[in-house]
Amino acid sequence: MTKPDLDAAARFLAANARVLEWRRFERMFLGGDQAPVRDAVAAYRNADGGFGHALEPDGRDPASQPAAVELGLRILDEADCWDDALVAGACDWLEASAPAAGGAAFVARTIEGWPRAPWWAPEPDGRPSLISTGQIAGTLHARGVAHRWLARATDLMWSLIDDLTDPGPYDMRGVLRFLQYVPDRARARAAFERNGPLLLGRGLVTLDPDATGEVHTPLDFAPEPGSLARSLFEEKTISAHLDHLAAGQRDDGGWTFNWPAWSKAAELDWRGYMTVDALRVLRANGRL
Repeated sequence: MTKPDLDAAARFLAANARVLEWRRFERMFLGGDQAPVRDAVAAYRNADGGFGHALEPDGRDPASQPAAVELGLRILDEADCWDDALVAGACDWLEASAPAAGGAAFVARTIEGWPRAPWWAPEPDGRPSLISTGQIAGTLHARGVAHRWLARATDLMWSLIDDLTDPGPYDMRGVLRFLQYVPDRARARAAFERNGPLLLGRGLVTLDPDATGEVHTPLDFAPEPGSLARSLFEEKTISAHLDHLAAGQRDDGGWTFNWPAWSKAAELDWRGYMTVDALRVLRANGRL
């Protein structure tokens, strides 16, 4: 069984990653304090309360973006550096910028004219995104947040999930994170029973750990032992993917990602993020 090399990961982060990723690593694996992570996330905050400045590496504009808010909140949660003032400001921005139906768009129109990944394109009709709305709402529910944006987004997510017929793999990430943490557990379990099997039935998940390309693995949908979607996969399948994740540490000490790298800066930013995240998932599953 391959064991990750934490020292090599630290050297990779020191040589290649953002201060944010080093602070995450320090906090989560070296006993670091909360404040440096909080401050590192706050450096991406705008006056409107949202987050921008390529906090989410694929959108490299200074303006606030839903995906940057999602990643910022996720980092604060996973590193146990939750900050009520930062979160309240982000929720206020989400409310002020919400689509007509509520929730959050995938990409705000302020991206236009700035460097971004080719798939970062605003929806022409301004529709809310299952990906952004579900993931943000899930994190806020995990922390017991109460806010007008979240109340409306929760109603929207239930409606979208009730009508779910042909989701993509990223849509399902939003759906599953929402269902993981939304307070109405009976309704969440029932919704998962209806929609969770779509992962396998529609071929959204790749069971072969050695598959190449931009595939979505069981660990993308069920990264932790308590994840709702764990029940869809045999233990030997999860174990094989954990083996593959552990073996994915490269000679330079870092991990990488399986979607197209469109920018040198974005590539390094993502590799730093994914290195810390790989270690997080491996530890959660008893592999570190």
